[in-house]
Amino acid sequence: MRSSKCHFLIVLIQFVSIISFYHHMMPIKGEDNKNSVAKVDVGIILDLETDVGKVMHISILLALDDYHATASRSAIRIIPHLRDSKKDDVEAASAAIYLLKDVQVQAIFGPQMSTQTDFVIDLGNRVKVPIISPATSPLLTVKENPFFIRAALPSSSQTKAIAALVKNFDWREVVVIYEDSPYGSGIVPNLTDALLEISTLVSYRSVISPSANDDQILSELYKLKTMQTRVFIVHLRPLLAKRFFLKANKAGMMSDGYAWIITDVLTSLLDSVDPSVIESSMQGVLGVKPYVPRTNELINYTKRWRGRFRQEYPDMDIVELNVFGLWAYDGITSLAKAVEKVGGTAIPKFKKADNREYLTDLDALGTSELGSLLLHSMQNTALKTGLSGDFRIVDGELQPSPYQIVNIIGKAERSIGFWTERDGISCKLKTNGKTATKCNDKQLGDIFWPGESTIAPKGWEIPTSGKKLRVGVPDKEGLEQFLKVEIDSKTQEVTVTGFCADVFKQVIESLPYALPYEFIPFQILDSPTSPDFDDLAYKLFSEKFDAMIGDITISANRSKYVDFTLPFTESGFSAVVPVKDDDRKNAWIFVKPLKSELWVTTGAFFVFIGFVVWVLEHRVNKEFRGPKREQVGMIFWFSFSTLVFAHKERVTSNFTRFVLIVWVFVVLVLTSSYTASLTSMLTAQKIQPTITDLNDLIKRGEYLGYQKGSFVRGVLKSMKFDSTKFRSYSTLEEYNDALSRGSKNGGVGAIVDELPYLRLFLNKYCRKYIMVGPTYKTAGFGFAFPKGSPLVPDVSRAVLKVMEGEFMNNIIQKWFGNETDCPRIDGMSITSDSLTLDSFKGLFVIAGVSAGSALLLFFLNFLYQNREILATDDSVWKKLSAIAKVFDEEKDNSNSMPVNPSEGNESQTTTLFAESEAFPEVLPDLPLQSLDIRISDRLGASPTAEGFSITEPGTPVHEIVTATIEERLHRAIQEMS
Repeated sequence: MRSSKCHFLIVLIQFVSIISFYHHMMPIKGEDNKNSVAKVDVGIILDLETDVGKVMHISILLALDDYHATASRSAIRIIPHLRDSKKDDVEAASAAIYLLKDVQVQAIFGPQMSTQTDFVIDLGNRVKVPIISPATSPLLTVKENPFFIRAALPSSSQTKAIAALVKNFDWREVVVIYEDSPYGSGIVPNLTDALLEISTLVSYRSVISPSANDDQILSELYKLKTMQTRVFIVHLRPLLAKRFFLKANKAGMMSDGYAWIITDVLTSLLDSVDPSVIESSMQGVLGVKPYVPRTNELINYTKRWRGRFRQEYPDMDIVELNVFGLWAYDGITSLAKAVEKVGGTAIPKFKKADNREYLTDLDALGTSELGSLLLHSMQNTALKTGLSGDFRIVDGELQPSPYQIVNIIGKAERSIGFWTERDGISCKLKTNGKTATKCNDKQLGDIFWPGESTIAPKGWEIPTSGKKLRVGVPDKEGLEQFLKVEIDSKTQEVTVTGFCADVFKQVIESLPYALPYEFIPFQILDSPTSPDFDDLAYKLFSEKFDAMIGDITISANRSKYVDFTLPFTESGFSAVVPVKDDDRKNAWIFVKPLKSELWVTTGAFFVFIGFVVWVLEHRVNKEFRGPKREQVGMIFWFSFSTLVFAHKERVTSNFTRFVLIVWVFVVLVLTSSYTASLTSMLTAQKIQPTITDLNDLIKRGEYLGYQKGSFVRGVLKSMKFDSTKFRSYSTLEEYNDALSRGSKNGGVGAIVDELPYLRLFLNKYCRKYIMVGPTYKTAGFGFAFPKGSPLVPDVSRAVLKVMEGEFMNNIIQKWFGNETDCPRIDGMSITSDSLTLDSFKGLFVIAGVSAGSALLLFFLNFLYQNREILATDDSVWKKLSAIAKVFDEEKDNSNSMPVNPSEGNESQTTTLFAESEAFPEVLPDLPLQSLDIRISDRLGASPTAEGFSITEPGTPVHEIVTATIEERLHRAIQEMS
């Protein structure tokens, strides 16, 4: 019994020992498993006193939970270490130093504020730890900070979307309102550049301090209200924006005619603004924000997020999830995947510096060996199924996503369109993020503007401070048809009339809105320091005027200071000179049809052709022989007689005939042209100028006149005209007096002015003066406005509308009358009616070549016939003398005539009488005396020589007699039969 008890006791002790052993061994085994999981410490720095900080905190917790749940078998576990920066930059820096030194985190997410992030980035660069921050300030750049990864879109990425929105409504000026902080000012340079690309000017920058009280905000708003611009871009964070819009509504700036655009910092966090403020003071505001596709994953996540928020902050009212929370979720998810790629069972600690004598905590931080690997993995990562959409980080920068354009109506916002950098604005967006085709030919949906208006504001208005549009008008003497300024001596009321004033008034009436204005006269000086309207343009540039009208020419120099509308008159300037006296009273008008060089050339060719004919006919034609004086006279007589085709000398040489055929044609053309030109001069009265080109004035040292205050003075100086030869005038009467007197009598040789003035001058003095020379192009008259004025496009369109209507013709007729009765030459160079040598060069060349060729062939033939003389051994002089003697001798042509003329006549007579004797009855009445006379006439006639003659040759007698006999024989035979 006792042994069995002992045995039971032994078994019990062994069981207890085994249980104790297993109990002892289990913790050891668990400890080993725990040590096999790699821990990665990640620091989290947020402003937990802000709603955005709390939203991001919950998203980070859910992101880590989801990662650990999906990666339960992973050997890596991310341990978050949260620190609150408490809205203080020093607290953020202290939290970062603690996390890097004491915890030795391998990465830090945060801080969310740009000013806090700036210092933490420097720490990250020093210890080589990636800083993944949602800071949006564009002043923080990835290129300058290699360990900085931006997990949110920078505020500069929305500037092009805002600019596209401004361009969509054709607004030319905007006012930028931003808070006085690095975050607020960071967007201004990028926004300004984006607006300049679409030719929109930032007319004013309003800086609001976050600590400004309500009175200061209201004072700034009243200042903005006095300006013309009615388009405002607001870049304020929600707390300051709430107060700002309340005061804007109080100042009456949330009414019809105003346009407000808010940036994404407010649009994305609009849920944090009191709904009563939105409903009362933000109606009609437009906003842009990153587009987040509403997927089923996002809907389910939102529900989970709200439940977790209530757990973490049970005493706080629920806030809505925003894009910063989604970016935080996607950023932590990307970080976890990067850690999983580079992590292992052994996570190295920081590498300490060799020097142990640390002076500060910064020197004791050391460097991370894992940070560089994490950075490389994080710099280029993508989450195509991220909660925020296509979450892609390239080179450490989150890539832009489409922007959504919203319109605030009621207590919430309504989507009206989208923007992408590739396709611009569209009212619909495809699921893949690319803009769809424009819907209904509209880029945006229906918009409700401030003041419950559905009409887009034009973007500017005349200030409500009671001021009218200040229109400067030049007050100068003369040319009242264009502009005349009258000031009532009692009431000081300004009355402006004239062509330019009527056009301006009609243009203002053509605008689609009312535009009150008042005329302010301005004196135009004429001095070296103020030679033209440039002084008035500069005053407009310095904002002494809101507009400038009158006969103001658009020029490159003036466009440096002002913007011009489209011109409303023709362009260019030219010169007017006196006309010449009537040449029909000139006794020597008969020599004017031909220029002097043509007269000389024609005379020389007459002599040359006469000489050629004499050479060709001298040896074979008796009429070209005789005493030397007669032969010289024959050269001149024969050649000049062809001018009227009155020469009676016959020519025998074929060479001569060829030369004369060509020369007679030349003479025919010359005489016809001369006759036509002289007839035109005598019958048609033409107005001819005293000069035909302005350069003639320089050569002749003439004075030039111009209109006082005109830009023409400067142009003439640039054309190398002597400024001492300039004289300025103000009225048309002064123009007439100066031109009538001429340069020698204190006047001028020409007036140089713009075409509208010259038209008016010629309309009054159309019989005394004429426009000459080329027309130098200018841009014409236009209305001037300050640089960047929003009025310029509207007024230019109104100018076109007025120009196209009947009003322009009526106003021209009203002030300038009918110009059709005045002859004018618009800018064409005046040429003389005298014929020049250039017109007949071809004819003279043909005549010269013909005569020269005939002369050359004649001499070659002559030398060939007398080659025996050239073959002798005599000297050259003797040969030339012999040749000349032979040339002077008459050539014997007796051998060339085969029949004696007298013998031929006798045989013809004998035959004739034989025929009459054979038929006496046939010729009973033939008068022999008459026949003898005919025969004697025929026999006594000199033999007809071959040759060229204008006189009609005699009819051969034998032809007449034969025809008579044959006729009578035929009649007798008929009677006998």
